[in-house]
Amino acid sequence: MIKIIKGAERISDKVVKILEVQILEGSLKSGDQLPSERDLAMELGVSRPSVREAIQSLVTKGMLQTRHGGRTIVTDKLASSFIDSWQDMLLQHPNIQADILDFRDMLEGQAAYFASNRATEVDLYNLDLAYSNVSKAYAVCELKEMVKADVAFHQTIAEASHNVLIIHLSATLLKLINEHVTSNLKYLNGRLKDRSQLEDQHLAIWTAIKNRMPEKALEASKRHIHFVKESMKASAEEQERTEIAIRRKG
Repeated sequence: MIKIIKGAERISDKVVKILEVQILEGSLKSGDQLPSERDLAMELGVSRPSVREAIQSLVTKGMLQTRHGGRTIVTDKLASSFIDSWQDMLLQHPNIQADILDFRDMLEGQAAYFASNRATEVDLYNLDLAYSNVSKAYAVCELKEMVKADVAFHQTIAEASHNVLIIHLSATLLKLINEHVTSNLKYLNGRLKDRSQLEDQHLAIWTAIKNRMPEKALEASKRHIHFVKESMKASAEEQERTEIAIRRKG
């Protein structure tokens, strides 16, 4: 953190802005614990009462939560109400999945495009780790790890876009469709050719970003979402046939 320069604005308000920026940019994520008041005050070069006042302000806004033992935790305020509402809608209206994939197409394509232009060396290092985790998870074919690595890879790209709305919308969307990502990967897991295509698509996106090729990154991302759409459609059709066969047998 950058130390605060004294000025006309209240010190606690400046601390609030610093913490809000870190939450918006994803440096502080939901569930993260803030340093102690003492450590935060030393880091920013301000008094503990100023830090305490800033934290209380963000607690009132719902962005922080104080817990037993004096711990202060970042909440999921920016995403929770959106997720709860749309999860209910998805359960009641499965056809919305197509609209979500259309939105994911726009969001992830733009994220990959921006990441190709804006990613720092740290971002590229994080993307390298994220892609490596995807490769390892796919190699062992462990569904839970595949889902975790897949979601983390796409979120790392969003973070490399350095656009706060893309970062938070991506995180929210990926939480929302986690069940569908799991279902789709379960379907693809039994199809070696399809699973191989999925791995190739992740590699194409990562390679385009790493080589600073925004148009290629956008194109690769769109190919990936189109493939996901088609595979989810095939998965749903297979599930429907299975249910029909069970009913006939019964």
